[in-house]
Amino acid sequence: MATLYTQQDKNVHRTWFLMAAFLAIVVAIGYFVSWYWQSPGFLYLAIFIALAMNFASYWWSDKISLSLSRAVPADKVQYPQLFQVVENLAITAGLPMPRLYIIPDAAPNAFATGRDKNHAAVAVTQGLLGMMDKNELSGVLAHELSHIGNRDILLSTVVVVLVGFIAILANIFTRSMWFGGNRRGNDREGGGQLGAILAIVGIIFVILSPIIAQLIQLAISRKREFLADADGALLTRYPEGLASALEKIQAYGRPMATANNATAHMYISNPFGAKAGQGIAKLFMTHPPTEERIKVLREMA
Repeated sequence: MATLYTQQDKNVHRTWFLMAAFLAIVVAIGYFVSWYWQSPGFLYLAIFIALAMNFASYWWSDKISLSLSRAVPADKVQYPQLFQVVENLAITAGLPMPRLYIIPDAAPNAFATGRDKNHAAVAVTQGLLGMMDKNELSGVLAHELSHIGNRDILLSTVVVVLVGFIAILANIFTRSMWFGGNRRGNDREGGGQLGAILAIVGIIFVILSPIIAQLIQLAISRKREFLADADGALLTRYPEGLASALEKIQAYGRPMATANNATAHMYISNPFGAKAGQGIAKLFMTHPPTEERIKVLREMA
């Protein structure tokens, strides 16, 4: 089974692969837009934007994630138990103390973010702190520290910026087509059927690119939750703490007020609540079923 250590290099490689895939998708969109509007400037702009967004996603995506979640720095005097639990777990895991944040939301949830263990942050909701006992809180925080140790946080945080930007870019172009008309409709070069086919293929690609980005997001999210559950349970040596915490989170059921698609995959549990995992929505869940996670944890115990 994958461990805290064997997974680290894989996640670094996945992060570079994601950045390369993002670059390729944006350049492909830019190339088609340049051809469609007969202006090479769009391609140069796409290349510049792709490189700039890769740079920004590496250095500032943690700040973007925390801002989107409306997280504020935690006060050590106001939340002494939170600091005590994280300090003890960080020492046990051999990790630097992460920055701690509070999300003003009644729904119990948490996530970790940052580009590496030396620039990591853990954000928890007020609802989580009010609902969990110390063992359950330890289980949740150990799960998040495992994401830091596994180097999951860079991968998941980069996704917030890159996947969201692809969706925005595709949306802008499709709107420009519907409202701007078919620029290649009266092809001065007489492209005929070939031009029509290329236009259709390009339009399909642009429309599907956000779905491709979403599938990448799903692919990196589900397996890593199982691994973080297992490593978190090993860190606390008490799997029941996290299992009980997940039961309480599932029983709460209601979505977070700050839930959004860009950051959903980062949380320990789906921030859109219990209804998000029903019917066809299961195909697009960013997390494995909570019941399955609880079962695996209790089998560990």
